[in-house]
Amino acid sequence: MDEELDLVVFEDDAGNELTMEVLDYLAYEGKEYALLTEYVEDEDDDGDEDEPVEVFIMEVRPVGEDQEEFVEVDEELAQTLMKIFESNDFDEIYDDEE
Repeated sequence: MDEELDLVVFEDDAGNELTMEVLDYLAYEGKEYALLTEYVEDEDDDGDEDEPVEVFIMEVRPVGEDQEEFVEVDEELAQTLMKIFESNDFDEIYDDEE
């Protein structure tokens, strides 16, 4: 797979880094949102393929010319956005890659 990944690195209060992969973007009510999941570098980690993947939805805000800030959204908005992501046959995209 030669497709370039869209990775974002977050840092918590203790200085620990967490790399997330942006799976998709969505424009909704004049704002941009991203669907993210934790990035796993080695796909052959013997994990359970049927295990559900935890996803996160964050608002994407421009900061300066070439930077973006990812901001948490409230639970109600996250549920609304998740329904929109799901309605766009998002799961089918990743089923085809396996």
